[in-house]
Order: sequence, then structure tokens, then C-alpha cells
Amino acid sequence: MTEASAPIDGDGRVTDATPATAATRPATPLWLAVTIAVLFGVLYAYDVWEAVRDLVGMSLMVGDLGVSFAGIGLGLLIAALVVPLLVFALAFWLGRHRGPVVQVVLFLTGYAVVQAITLDLAALFELGGIDFS
Repeated sequence: MTEASAPIDGDGRVTDATPATAATRPATPLWLAVTIAVLFGVLYAYDVWEAVRDLVGMSLMVGDLGVSFAGIGLGLLIAALVVPLLVFALAFWLGRHRGPVVQVVLFLTGYAVVQAITLDLAALFELGGIDFS
């Protein structure tokens, strides 16, 4: 940078434009970020556990009845298992370099999305899936 293009302060002196003068985001301490992720991870893990329970329970019920499992039903149960994992990973990835409040908001929003999708998948499963006929 030449002296002609360098920033000048009110006294006419050349100032050094360093990143220290730029606005910086507050960094979340590692222990706080891990604590937030673990606390919300327990909520997401409960949904995953519910999906595993539903998948295993329905598979056992289908086996006891001697009928076959419909493809759409199996797909819905697997989707209910995968959705919480993907949403948690997305919330974690989006909040990794943000402040703690933003991380909490991302995890809460993701959890609300997971609950809405899980409820929709459960309603679809109870209605017998999607009828394309």
C-alpha cells in the first residue's frame, strides 16, 4: 500500500488498517460449544431412538403376522431415523463458527423441524402411505 492510498486519521497521520480495527465476532469457547451440542444432541438422540424402536417394533410385528412390509412404510421408518441425524449435523455445521446464542437458535430451530417432519412421517405411516392410484 502506498502512502498516497493509506488511510489517514483526523490528525493527518497515516493509520495502519489492521484486522484488529475491523469488527470481529465473539468466538464461542470450545467447552461451551461442546456443552450446547451435547445438550441438544440428547434431544436429537431421543428422536433417533424412537425411530429405531419403531423400525424394530414394526419389523417384529410384520414378522409375527406373516405379512410383507410395504416399501413405502419401510422408507418412511428409515426416513424418520435419518432425518434427526441430518438436521443435527446441519445445525452443528452451520453454527460451528458462530456465537453461543446463534448455536442455540440453530439447534432449537432444527429440533422444531425434526419434530414437524417426524409428526408428518408418523401421520403418513398411520394413513397407509401415499396412494398414487
